[in-house]
Amino acid sequence: MSDSSPARSAPATLAARIARRVRAQPELICVPFMFVVIFGGWEWYVTAAKVSELILPSPSRIVAALARGLASGIYVKALWVTLQEILLGFVLSASVAFVLGTLISQIRWFEAMIYPYVVALQTLPKIAIAPLILVWAGLGLESKIIIAALVSFFPMLVNTIVGLKATSADKIELMRALTASRTKIFFLVRLPEALPYIFAGLNIGIVLAVLGAIVGEFVGAKAGLGYLIIQMNYTMDVAGMFAVLVILGVMGVTLNLLVSWLRWRIIFWQRDGVTPPGV
Repeated sequence: MSDSSPARSAPATLAARIARRVRAQPELICVPFMFVVIFGGWEWYVTAAKVSELILPSPSRIVAALARGLASGIYVKALWVTLQEILLGFVLSASVAFVLGTLISQIRWFEAMIYPYVVALQTLPKIAIAPLILVWAGLGLESKIIIAALVSFFPMLVNTIVGLKATSADKIELMRALTASRTKIFFLVRLPEALPYIFAGLNIGIVLAVLGAIVGEFVGAKAGLGYLIIQMNYTMDVAGMFAVLVILGVMGVTLNLLVSWLRWRIIFWQRDGVTPPGV
């Protein structure tokens, strides 16, 4: 009996570990369950109701179209173009938002002079000014980079300003009592306190950069996933359009997880007991 006890307890120990992991990360069960429910129900409905492929293709047809597009390389080329637009637009927007947000949060007259115009620019619908940007910058990557940067700019700017202004006054007074310079106060106190806010803005900004790049490609482009959707719309390739949407969704989630992982790596003082994103 004593020899068989460890053998019998091993599955129980494994089950207990799995149960603890699921309780700590319920998405391990919820995400696959919802995937099966949504796409299984979708497949059943399209088949049972005999819905036309031109109206709503089944998930199996979308997967087949995705496989064909990846095998031919058409999706890969378009993805590379759109990814460049997104990343370059995001980096440009994040850099300008950080510099401008720092100046606005630290210099009161600069805030009074610049911030109202930034808000006015944000209120303009980007789809309305996209044609102007295409006229000025052309149909190449440059115009999509500018549109992606404009769409993602404001949340990152606001979060930077709020974060840099949220520093505790007691900490600032303590640093001043220690005769710390304004530069040291900024890098040792203000910036570390603002990083959670800044990364929250980056998480929003990377998703909006995806939307901005696609909007730019819809208005006018020579390549990219948005351009591919327009072309497939002309040929009534609905399954192919859904396949492109799948690629966009996966890309958006991946980029968001990448920013979350960078946050987890950089803001190390807030990650105790927190599982790295995507793990």
